Amino acid sequence: MVCLMNKVILVLSDALRYDAAAANMGYLMHLVEYKKASLYKIFGELPSMSRPMYESIHTGLPSSETGIVANSVVRLSNKPNIFKLVRDAGKVTAAAAFYWYSELYNRVPYDPIDDKETDDESLNIQHGRFYTEDEFPDVELLNSAAFLVRKYAPDYLLFHPMGLDYYGEMYGSESKEYRNHATYQDSRFAPRIMEWLGMGYTVLVTGDHGVNKDGNHGGAESGQREVPFFAIQPSLKGRGETGEVISHLQIAPTVLSQLGVPIPSTMRHKPLYFD
Repeated sequence: MVCLMNKVILVLSDALRYDAAAANMGYLMHLVEYKKASLYKIFGELPSMSRPMYESIHTGLPSSETGIVANSVVRLSNKPNIFKLVRDAGKVTAAAAFYWYSELYNRVPYDPIDDKETDDESLNIQHGRFYTEDEFPDVELLNSAAFLVRKYAPDYLLFHPMGLDYYGEMYGSESKEYRNHATYQDSRFAPRIMEWLGMGYTVLVTGDHGVNKDGNHGGAESGQREVPFFAIQPSLKGRGETGEVISHLQIAPTVLSQLGVPIPSTMRHKPLYFD
């Protein structure tokens, strides 16, 4: 299938459950309802923890193959990943994200002063704006992401807010704090998503894992594994709620396909096409 080589923004909302998105994210669900977006359910990889999932999402490989099997494994990725492949293809990469991404794809150890704002074409994440505290305001990170898009027009941008993970771990998935923050994210993201679509970006919105009523994740129950995957094209043509269950391991080849970057043999899952 021919790809038009779009630019891509991946919105990775940490700890965004599928049911929380469907019930509380009115803008995104409006796009689905009017078939201006496509919605899939991801039955996530294990362990349902952040650093292993960051790596699986960006390499298309399970944690047993990446070696990033726990949050405590702190080292650079040694597998083909979106950031490196996009940079090697001569395209521009960027991220507004938690500092673990800098440790996975730029350098370790992370220096909170030298690495917080990074603009270096030799790095895998060429333009990075990183934060270290879980409670860092999502809206401030969104402003950083929007700045990166306006200033550098990256071919691939990762926008990774931590708010839902913070409220989910503090209060649990059934709390008003967690549910209300899903609505807050949706309302804050909506104008920027519209801006990015107008600039020709395909916007993908997903989660790395969920969270349970006790505020935990890492296990195999559905609430910790089921996350949404919204695909929004600049044309605003979608399939609505597809009813399809897909894999986290399809995200990396999907992003590369959208960008027109060759998919390495390590990424064995087929990419998604939205037309």
